[in-house]
Amino acid sequence: MKADILAPAAVLVLWTIVMLVWTAATRLPALKAAGIDMSKAVGGRGQDLEGVLPANINWKAHNYAHLVEQPTLFYATVAILAIMGQVSQSSVALAWAYVALRIVHSLVQATVNKIAWRFPIFVASSLVLLALAVMALMRTIG
Repeated sequence: MKADILAPAAVLVLWTIVMLVWTAATRLPALKAAGIDMSKAVGGRGQDLEGVLPANINWKAHNYAHLVEQPTLFYATVAILAIMGQVSQSSVALAWAYVALRIVHSLVQATVNKIAWRFPIFVASSLVLLALAVMALMRTIG
């Protein structure tokens, strides 16, 4: 049962890599189209491409950055639950719900990027993460 909660985390890791590949697959051709010679580029960060590349190209990179921010709390939370041996059907269901919401959030942000759609998905995933974190806390202090 402990490993059951780790499967959603593994899926989210793989999804994050999918977003990284999608970012590169759209950004590299856009850089070439913008006349940026990668062989001569020195330094720089992804943020430097704001206003240089079309917004819809940068959306994938924005989402990739989001996937290495809040989900780190998710990884820690599921690790705590697994290490403590305190995995339940509800914690596994919440972990899968979090991953599903993050994937949907990614697809919305990387394609249409409508904040009216994205924000409620983000809030829902944050509430699911909060529930998981409370479970982890209760199981570590109780």
